[in-house]
This record gives sequence, C-alpha cells and structure tokens, in this order.
Amino acid sequence: MSSTFGQNFKMITFGESHGRALGMVLDNVKPGLDIDMDAVQHEMDRRRPGQSKVVTPRNEGDKIEILSGIFEGKTTGAPICMVVFNKDQDSSKYDNLRDVFRPGHADYTFLKKYGIRDHRGGGRSSGRETLARVAAGAIAKQILKQKGIEIYAYSQEIHGIKAEDYDFDEIENNIVRCPDKKAAEKMVEAIMKLREEGDSAGGIIEVIAKGVPAGLGDPVFDKLEADLAKAMLSVGATKGVEIGRGFEAARMTGSEHNDALEKKKFKEMFTGGISGGISSGSDIVMRVAVKPTSSITKKQHTEDIKGDHAEIQVFGRHDPCICPRVVPVLESMFALVLFDKLCYQQRIKYPKNTVSQKKKVIETIDEEILGLLAERQAMTEEIAEIEKSKGKKRSSDEKKAAREKIISKAVKKGKKLGMKEKVIERAFKAIVK
Repeated sequence: MSSTFGQNFKMITFGESHGRALGMVLDNVKPGLDIDMDAVQHEMDRRRPGQSKVVTPRNEGDKIEILSGIFEGKTTGAPICMVVFNKDQDSSKYDNLRDVFRPGHADYTFLKKYGIRDHRGGGRSSGRETLARVAAGAIAKQILKQKGIEIYAYSQEIHGIKAEDYDFDEIENNIVRCPDKKAAEKMVEAIMKLREEGDSAGGIIEVIAKGVPAGLGDPVFDKLEADLAKAMLSVGATKGVEIGRGFEAARMTGSEHNDALEKKKFKEMFTGGISGGISSGSDIVMRVAVKPTSSITKKQHTEDIKGDHAEIQVFGRHDPCICPRVVPVLESMFALVLFDKLCYQQRIKYPKNTVSQKKKVIETIDEEILGLLAERQAMTEEIAEIEKSKGKKRSSDEKKAAREKIISKAVKKGKKLGMKEKVIERAFKAIVK
C-alpha cells in the first residue's frame, strides 16, 4: 500500500480512522528551519471534526504531538514524526456493516485488492487519514511563506450555489469557507436541508498559489500540473481537477486562449500559471471537484459479501458536506508539491554565464552551508550533553588536540578539492571551538 508522497521532500502517513492514532513522517527536511507549532495546530483545527453544524459532530481535538525532528522550535535534520491520538472513535456504529458494502465507499475494491478490510470507518481509505497530510502541509506552508509563497483555498461552489464575490478575508469568517458571504449563507441552508433528508452535498474548491517563482516543474512526465493533479486526486473525496480555464479551454480558439506576455508576466490566467509543465511566475489557479459525502442515512441498495441483495442505511457521525474541511487538506497537498519542486530546483546546477546567475548559485550554496552548520552545531551540543551526563570532562589540552585534528583532516580533504589551505584553516578555526 503506497503511503509515501514526494521525491525530495518525502511524506509518509500512517494510522486508521478507528485505530489508536494517525500520523506522518517527513524526511529530507533541512536542519535549522524555524517551525511554529501553534501555526501547525491552527491548520489541524481548520480540518478537525466537530467545528461547526455542517460537519461531523465527532468530537476530536486533533492535538498534534511531536515525536522527533523538531527541537526548541527548529528542525534538527532528523525525520519529523508527528502523531494525533484518536479520542472519540465509536466503532459500534459500524458493526452492522461488517459484511455489507457501502455505496460510494472503497469497501468492495479494498477487499478485492487486499483480501481483508477494516469495516470500522474504512481504515486507511477514511478521510481521517488526511489529518496527517495537513500536519505535513502546515510545515511546508511555513517554509514556503518564508520564501514569499502563499496558498489559499475556498469553497467556490456547493450544491450548485456559486460564489459571485471574492473577498479573501471572508473565507474564515463563515463555516463553509466561502469568499462570498451571501452565497455562504445559502450554502449552509442547503447543506442543513440535505442533512435533515439524510443526504449530502458536493462542491468545487478553488486553490490559488501566489508568489510562485517561474521555473518549477519539468516539461515531460514531471509536469507541475500533473503532480498537482495527482496530489489533489489522492484526496479521497475528489473526483476531478482543472487548471486555469480548464475544460472551458476546449471551447475557446487559440487566439482567445493564448496568454500574452507583458513585462515578464502573462496578462490573462488562461493557463493557470503553468506553461509547458513549468510555473510561469503568475498565480497558479486550480479547481477541484469534491463529491457528496458517501455516508448518508437514506436507504440505499447494495450487496453483501455473499453477493446477495441488501438494503443499507449508514448511521454514525458523518459530514453532510466535506468541502469546508477539505479546504485545508487541498492547501496542504498543494504546498507539499510546490516545496518538493522547489527543493529539486535548488539542486539544479544553474548555468553560470552571468553575474546574476552566479549569485543565484552562491545563494543556494550558502543556504546549504547554513543548514549543515546548524546540523553540526546541534550534534556537538548533543555530544557535550552526553559527555556531561557520563561525568566526562576534557582538559583544555585535549580540546586543543581534538580541534587541531579536525582542522588537519579538513585541510587534507579541501586540498583534494582544489581549495587553498589558508581558506580552509580560517573557516574551520571559526567553526570548531
């Protein structure tokens, strides 16, 4: 079962909806990065159940706990592991579903693939798995924001009711996360009516990324829009994506759809900020179709594991519309893709034909040096603590000898790389204390 995402900035998620806990591991994170855990928890709160009348009343606080990789607000370079323990799961509501396949769910396909399934809320196919993505995405969003990149998502449409006005300040002021206050009120009314009828609603989420530099992505199999589409469609409730004008482009002429370049910016947003699989420097605009929640109390026809006809009603605590809670999930997946692409781009050896290009390379190298220095400092502090706990204390002569040995080794290695001895000595005398 594939639970790993990303090539350079890797995320692994684990856990089940009705298991002991869920969480994630982030690998390849540079040391020394500032991480605000209050901001991470804020993102978790935006996704958590029980936050309003239009979502599931399951009362989970989704309090995130750090197991490794972050110390005193900074990344250490070790894998970051964060976990959320389930507190309010009620598996009894699923006992009558043990031998019956729920329409709209992965019950049948999961069983056919693995020969076994967790009937308690779907196990790994449950939407609760997405809390791990939000935890990882919260870290990616913080790092991206430090580089001037911000990502916003909102409910553009729910149950056929569309936003007409777009006020980004309004998104978090209503329970459906819609930028149009009047449309939001109609959306809430429609969702509550469907809930009373034992039904559910779907919608469209729009995601916008601002400040994305030109040059992210590749022109063939690793196109930026392809990886973003995969990320969006990896979320269980999603069924379709479009970028820029999307399907509307099929009804336009070439002269209508082609973006004009003016002052290194594209005038229109027809291509959604991506051309040839590579970011253009304009805002990236994407829309994602979200299906109606599959768990509804209306009677439905299905089959049991013997192939016999059955009627089913799915009781329990379910979202009548998943759109408000999927907003932070899609933001997180978008952020994970962008940061993964950014990490890759920084590893590319830029052509060094001009002074500005050379300076870009130096900036990238400087970032890597600082990261390694932070990791080295953390390691030396850990060694000092271990030696202190064991009652070991080195004399000044021992410290001096150890320092000289380190500098001597560095000089030998540096010479092989064509570096000057004095440069290496000066650098390591400043680093090694």
